[in-house]
Amino acid sequence: MGILVHVLLTAVAVWVSTVIPGIDLGEGSTPAKIGTLLGVALLFGLVNVVVKPVVKFFGCVFYLVTLGLIGLVVNGLLFWLTGWLADRLGLPFQVTGFWPAFFGAIIVALTSWALNLVYDRITDGD
Repeated sequence: MGILVHVLLTAVAVWVSTVIPGIDLGEGSTPAKIGTLLGVALLFGLVNVVVKPVVKFFGCVFYLVTLGLIGLVVNGLLFWLTGWLADRLGLPFQVTGFWPAFFGAIIVALTSWALNLVYDRITDGD
């Protein structure tokens, strides 16, 4: 159940990131857009699980030298990779460049953090 909630919260965060020019959800009906968002959220989660640890391992010196600020660039590149993979998989989701990906990744991270915080507070009350 936790993975499903996490995917749903990430889908909402990806939807919020579409306010950035250069991040486009494409045309379609509302159910089609929801399906696209869920697919992109799942894909973004897989990219973060598979690629991010490898990048952190091989780039650990850069993380130390930049005091972790390279993580912002890495997250942007992973979001850009997600947009590229989504396009290859036929999902109508596009990230047109590095800067939209950079700011989109920041928005996704902050929105996911806030939504997870609210979700944790709600479930702790049960």
